[in-house]
Amino acid sequence: MLKKRLIFTLLYDDGSFVLSRNFRLQRVGDLEWLNENYNFDYISRYIDELIVLDVTRDKRNRDKFSNILKQMTKEIFTPIASGGGINSVEDAKSLLNSGADKIILNTSIFTNKELISKLSKEFGQQCIIASIDIKKHENNYSFYIKNGTQKVDEKEVKKFLSEENPNYGELYINSIDKEGTGMGYDIDSLNLFSKINVPIILSGGAGNSKHLIEGLRLISVDGVATSHLFNFIGNGLRKARMDVIRNGIMLPIWDDY
Repeated sequence: MLKKRLIFTLLYDDGSFVLSRNFRLQRVGDLEWLNENYNFDYISRYIDELIVLDVTRDKRNRDKFSNILKQMTKEIFTPIASGGGINSVEDAKSLLNSGADKIILNTSIFTNKELISKLSKEFGQQCIIASIDIKKHENNYSFYIKNGTQKVDEKEVKKFLSEENPNYGELYINSIDKEGTGMGYDIDSLNLFSKINVPIILSGGAGNSKHLIEGLRLISVDGVATSHLFNFIGNGLRKARMDVIRNGIMLPIWDDY
């Protein structure tokens, strides 16, 4: 049986790291604050992957974000995925040269369809994570791009979901309704992706280890992500990881457990 993954997602907004609840952002602190109050070198030992997303709403400063990513990752040996506003091969190279092992695409999946093909040829399918944001309306789901502000045409969504040979290696599914609530993942949304043949990362709503366990027990889920800085502060991620392992879920086990 393949081992599953526990993933932490950091959200960055124009110089600060933020919390997000239903895509409403609350600034928490800059990189110095993160280093002083949130020992990421320690925390990184208890996650299988770190995702760092630039969710800046106004014009992004690619060089500034890349520099912060480089500072964050220089002493962290956990695999890193990063994204946010990638519109060219050069944008992707900037993140990969700053410490990222994978790149994450969201809006450009639908607005710049040739880009994902170019990136797949340039870096390999396994280097690309397709990220989608979903929101439930009564009994139906809609896809959103541009930080949750623009709805994707239903025909485009169906075409995306029906691709037999996608140009991405993983799919990151984030629930706008559940994000930041700590009320658990939107498990029902996975019915939309029953024909997807790449690993799925489930995000949006994790508030405790029970939620992580619930997500990881699903056959269709390869990894679960949390982006709430304070739900797993201190020893929280270590304890959550231990809970997951004690419940029989296959995660890598390190020597310092």
